[in-house]
Amino acid sequence: MLAFVRVLANGDRGPRTWQAARGHIAVALARSGRPAAYEPLPESRQPAPVPKTAQASLFDDALNPAPAAPLAEAHEPRPDPAVIGVKAPASGYSAKDIEVLEGLEPVRKRPGMYIGGTDERALHHLFAEVLDNAMDEAVGGYAKVIEVTLAADGTLSVRDDGRGIPVDPHPKHPGKSALEVIMTVLHSGGKFSGKAYETSGGLHGVGVSVVNALSEHVEVTSWKDGFQWRQAFARGKPLGPIQKLEPTKRKGTAVAFRPDEEIFGEGCAFKPARLYRMARSKAYLFGGVEIRWKCDPSRIHDQTPAEAVFRFPNGLADFLAERVKDIETVTPEPFAGRYERPGDPHKVEWAIAWTPAGFGEADGFMQSYCNTVPTPEGGTHEAGLRAALTRGLKAYGELVGEKRAGLITAEDVIAQAGCMVSVFIRNPEFQGQTKERLSSSDAQRLVENALRDPFDHWLTGQPKAAGALLQFVIERAEERLKRRKDKEVARASATRKLRLPGKLADCSGQATDGTEIFLVEGDSAGGSAKQARDRRTQAILPLRGKILNVASAGADKLLANKELADLLLALGVQAGGKFKEEELRYERVVIMTDADVDGAHIASLLITFFYRTMPDLIRSGRLYLALPPLYRLSHGSKVVYAKDDEHREQLLANEFKGKKPDISRFKGLGEMMPAQLKETTMDPKTRTLARVTLPRAEEAVEDLVETLMGRKPELRFRFIQENAEFAAADLDV
Repeated sequence: MLAFVRVLANGDRGPRTWQAARGHIAVALARSGRPAAYEPLPESRQPAPVPKTAQASLFDDALNPAPAAPLAEAHEPRPDPAVIGVKAPASGYSAKDIEVLEGLEPVRKRPGMYIGGTDERALHHLFAEVLDNAMDEAVGGYAKVIEVTLAADGTLSVRDDGRGIPVDPHPKHPGKSALEVIMTVLHSGGKFSGKAYETSGGLHGVGVSVVNALSEHVEVTSWKDGFQWRQAFARGKPLGPIQKLEPTKRKGTAVAFRPDEEIFGEGCAFKPARLYRMARSKAYLFGGVEIRWKCDPSRIHDQTPAEAVFRFPNGLADFLAERVKDIETVTPEPFAGRYERPGDPHKVEWAIAWTPAGFGEADGFMQSYCNTVPTPEGGTHEAGLRAALTRGLKAYGELVGEKRAGLITAEDVIAQAGCMVSVFIRNPEFQGQTKERLSSSDAQRLVENALRDPFDHWLTGQPKAAGALLQFVIERAEERLKRRKDKEVARASATRKLRLPGKLADCSGQATDGTEIFLVEGDSAGGSAKQARDRRTQAILPLRGKILNVASAGADKLLANKELADLLLALGVQAGGKFKEEELRYERVVIMTDADVDGAHIASLLITFFYRTMPDLIRSGRLYLALPPLYRLSHGSKVVYAKDDEHREQLLANEFKGKKPDISRFKGLGEMMPAQLKETTMDPKTRTLARVTLPRAEEAVEDLVETLMGRKPELRFRFIQENAEFAAADLDV
């Protein structure tokens, strides 16, 4: 068929190539066992015979395809000798070629199907399978102590004081004990019906038999029915029948195993540090169990302790406290709790803490478990946790009148949170034998319903902490929106040239050195400034009235504000973390407003904008305030300008002593003649500029900005009360 397509594509429609293509179609049909669906060419259209050569061509051989094979013999495509140039073997594909793997042979043949591979992670999964069985006994209330021991020869043993593996003869396997069946038969165990275990990590009856198959040596001991029983295995096969040993009053099970080098490679061995962490994390998942760790010192090559006891009555709350003990958190206490009801096998436990500092290299983390089995790929229980936290914070935001709470998404809630959730459910559904992702749909509803009311009560019970958490998450939401906006701007900038605001009167010079941009108040002042400027080095950007107060507005309003967007575009920079000083289009940024209260207010808003969005502009000393005069004093040919009332009185007492000069007050920069504005405010030779700087203790500046410009009016009211005495001289009462 490919040859047919190939000759058509090449435009070769000669009779010989057509016949060759038809021959290949016949080959393809013969392979599928179907008859050829075309009629032979009439004799009048048969191609001329082609002389045979010592080496027949591919197309020549295709003219005589092999006959179609019967369907009963064509389970797979047969090699076509006409195409590959060899003769078909005499023996075909028959029943003797079908292999049947019995017992534990498929596990040793394809270990990746059962434990996900043969690497270090898969090797330690053997320990997880055996430990999960012991934990199922503990969660069911039958065991209280689990002992994990790594011997000098690399043998790992897990022992519990539970009910012990049954040792009586199995009814479906005469001559074999239940213990031998469990260890040598796939899909055998006591966790299918739910009668022996209400909840369990084991589901398929595969785990411990897989461990047996992939271990060089396994020894199982069961203390059951008043006796000690033992049976040994090698690479999945019993070394003899189960042995009945001395009488005992003990109960429990011990499984000792050593991994097989034929499977995991020469020199394979368990890592004590990894086993230690796995055992400790299991103890956190069930407060009613004690796990005792012991390792031969010769196996340890790091700081892992040789002996330890793990017992954590508070479960995940203790686990999270260990992770965040030296980290600053948003709330004084984490949100932790447990849901369980008498007679209900379903249980949920959770612990969440938020931090601005992050957790090491990661901003946050999510650890989830189902029936004590880790689910590193997440699943439906994590989805339930995210949904409950998101809905709870949004509802609390509505309750306290915070409109920005509507911006919150699950991503914002958990972005810088340490989250742990553990569920116990019947018949959980996982993806794959390694159980790395939970897919049970009822787990999401269970977790969401379990967390909803406790989270609401936790928020309303501590308003101060809840308010801090709400603002923290809203900031994450605003940062997310800003990042998305920045990406959109970046994409747009990549496809078009920089378009400066239409009201910007840019300077003609191309170099940055010596240039400055004046931010002026209104179009009237902008008109005077444009006439007074030096066109080569000075640019003018008129602003319309009072700009947005960024200290009390959200990121969404900042992004939507046209005045500030024009300002950023004119400066050639981006706000926030994307600010780069080298991208600034001017050497100096000069705020030039009227010398009255309104002008001072606008200047304050602009300084707040620069401080909050690009503080490095201030730190580098590139932000200035122009100092236009408020009064003009003239007598005869003498003209002097006063910057404020105090300066005017000084001039009257000194420069115009004994005289009566004409005094005029400028209502705004727009009322000044361009020549006056140039002489007093814009000409570098005669003007005075005030550089905006930050003190060394910038924390004090942040507190002051938040007090005077922030969202809380009560802070400003208190500031006025505490500092009213300093404004007494300016009050007209």
